[in-house]
Amino acid sequence: MQMSEVSKKVYVYLENGTFLEANSFGADDTVVGEIVFNTSMSGYQEIMSDPSYAGQFVTFTMPEIGNVGVNNQDMESSKAHAKGMIVRKYQARYSNFRAEESLGDFLAMHNIMGICDIDTRFLTKMIRTEGAMMMVASTTISNKDELKKILEDSPRIEDVNYIEQVSTKVAYKHETSTYSETKFEYEAAPTPEANIAVIDFGVKRNILNEIVSAGIGVEVIPNDFSADDLIEKYNLKLIDGVFLSNGPGDPLVLKKEQEQIKKLIAAKIPMFGICLGHQLLSISHGYDTFKLKFGHHGGNHPVKNLKTGLVEITAQNHNYNVPDNIVEIAEVTHTNLFDDTIEGLRYNDSPIFSVQHHPEASPGPKESRYIFSEFLSLIKR
Repeated sequence: MQMSEVSKKVYVYLENGTFLEANSFGADDTVVGEIVFNTSMSGYQEIMSDPSYAGQFVTFTMPEIGNVGVNNQDMESSKAHAKGMIVRKYQARYSNFRAEESLGDFLAMHNIMGICDIDTRFLTKMIRTEGAMMMVASTTISNKDELKKILEDSPRIEDVNYIEQVSTKVAYKHETSTYSETKFEYEAAPTPEANIAVIDFGVKRNILNEIVSAGIGVEVIPNDFSADDLIEKYNLKLIDGVFLSNGPGDPLVLKKEQEQIKKLIAAKIPMFGICLGHQLLSISHGYDTFKLKFGHHGGNHPVKNLKTGLVEITAQNHNYNVPDNIVEIAEVTHTNLFDDTIEGLRYNDSPIFSVQHHPEASPGPKESRYIFSEFLSLIKR
């Protein structure tokens, strides 16, 4: 691991044959992952610590990255999960009164590669045209043919179950509410009006904070949960509902989780899903997801709420989407105005709803945070 800032050359090979030379910061290594781009203007630390980015290199369209440093309060999980970050200009000299260390030191500590001094406009336009693709980056191997062989011999992102890597291994209570951006401290948590089980597929801390802030007690449980146990707890009134979290990778590979969710659906337990949870609910109802060309990653995606007619600017992070024919069993509540894909569903014969975007918006606008209160209303009904 290299603890210095911009340390040495890094060589990048993409599966379409593109071969590039850049500089590195963070960890020295040879790493394989899927390359995507993110259009967020801020929040690079939240993005890198979001478990949903496990297995991916994130190309930032914001050209200047690192200038506000890193601090412990802005972590979305216990560590950085992305394979690496790709930026036009890395700023090692940070300036922010909340900063505790540089981004480069943070990446090195978590053994994550940073790539800088590279044309991110070129990469973004290429991904937009050709789609998300696999890549390999190395600070130790400069031979194009050797890198190509490494990439060809490595599993693709859809072949890896990253949920096993990011989900909690033991159940725990989460009692922290939302962070005040004016007082620079966490708000007092309200008295819970209901209690739920959160199934952790890679949940973000600020999703848990928003659930607590809405007046819901939270117990986070591993991805290898037992539906029978949850149904028993629901019947005994120990829990009032279930939340299915965000997470990385292809939802179609999560066969065990789908079978357990089918049992929860049959038991008519109130449920709310975000991102991967939204996709798993679709699959468990018999409607398989499909992969988008380059996904939705950023904090500026317009989503129309079909109930209110309002357009919400949302935070997004996903490569997969639910199919249009799911309208056979569910009402579409939200649509993406960039490409008309489905962003929200309310199921016709079940107390279940879900959204594709991230209403906790960390980073990003908070125009969709009302959805957490809607979950409490659903539980009460």
